[in-house]
Amino acid sequence: MTAPSATTETRAAPRAEPVTTPCEGSGRWRQWRAGAGLLSALAALATVTAAPADATSGSSNGGFETPRVQPHTFQTLPAGRSIGAWTVTRGTVDLVGEGFWQAANGAQSLDLNGDTSGAVSQTFSTLPLVKYEIGYKLAGNPGGPPAVKTGRVRINGEVARDFSFDATGRSFAGMGYVHQKVSFVATGLSMTVEFAGTVPGVFGPVIDDVTVKSCLVIICHL
Repeated sequence: MTAPSATTETRAAPRAEPVTTPCEGSGRWRQWRAGAGLLSALAALATVTAAPADATSGSSNGGFETPRVQPHTFQTLPAGRSIGAWTVTRGTVDLVGEGFWQAANGAQSLDLNGDTSGAVSQTFSTLPLVKYEIGYKLAGNPGGPPAVKTGRVRINGEVARDFSFDATGRSFAGMGYVHQKVSFVATGLSMTVEFAGTVPGVFGPVIDDVTVKSCLVIICHL
């Protein structure tokens, strides 16, 4: 019996398979075909998620939990005052303490109308080509008219969204918070976000639980 002759087998190089890459905090998926090197680079960049909302302290105070207000009371703060990482930029706002009314999260919340309509802002670090989503819980002070409370979100001074909340039938025990959000793609290394009341009087829109999420535009969408 003779030994089998040696044969040379030629195989095609393996093809890159589709890779499905999730964006943390997104729930939406996109499919990409890429080599290992590009995938590694994208994986490294994809770690840019849930960026802190304050470039200095790393804490956004999105629930307006500091400074603490005496329970069952509120504190009216004028322009120039700080609320943790936030700054009152115009008019006055009411920082509402635990037990005065229902908070969306934690113990405290913010009425964007104090003695008059007011606004608060915060500057946080960003990266170019990263998409940011600012989420917030919205309600309205049910203590008096008008029934519909209105406000506005500005990013770097430009109007990003007008919002409104109808407080008809709401109470201090049942504020009826709704979740809203606004998204933008950063073009620089920082962005200033401002929440403002646009309704006259002392009963304004109420915000709480402000969050910031981020995702690379080339990977997924918020």
